[in-house]
Parts: sequence; C-alpha cells; structure tokens
Amino acid sequence: MSKLTKSQLLDAMAGETGMTKKDVGSFMEKLAILALKEVKKNGEFVIPGLGKLVKINRAARMGRNPATGESIQIKAKTVVKFRVAKAAKEAVL
Repeated sequence: MSKLTKSQLLDAMAGETGMTKKDVGSFMEKLAILALKEVKKNGEFVIPGLGKLVKINRAARMGRNPATGESIQIKAKTVVKFRVAKAAKEAVL
C-alpha cells in the first residue's frame, strides 16, 4: 500500500467537492499559508476533527554528537508540532 501523493490528494478532493483540481490546489495552498500565519501570531491553528498546529518553545539543552560522542550545547528554539484530535485517533483505531 503506497502513500497518497499530492496529485492523488488533489484528484480525490476535486472528485468529492466538485471543484477543479486547480481550485483545490489553490485552496490547499491558501489553507497552509493561513495556518502558518495563525500559528506564528496566536500560537495555534485548529483543523476541526483532525487536530491542531501548536507553536512550542524548546529550552536550551545539552546534546551529544552521534558521530564523536562529544557533548554539545543545543540552543533554545521555537518549533511547530501537530497534535492529533481525539476523534481522529479514535477513527484510525
């Protein structure tokens, strides 16, 4: 079983919604842009029934270089994580 490609996703969504493949592609692109703007501005973006993107601040910490085994300092940084909604978890199980 193979993963759904972007083209297959656009075809499937176009078939389900009656929109053209080009319109679906444009919608998905605009949704991604909006999601990233909202996460940056408000710290999270919710997709009902699927989950939410959340901005997380990671503290500085000590790490280890896997090649040499040397201890290194890892800087603090902000990352985006996706938290799956309970309904989505239950639908998969």
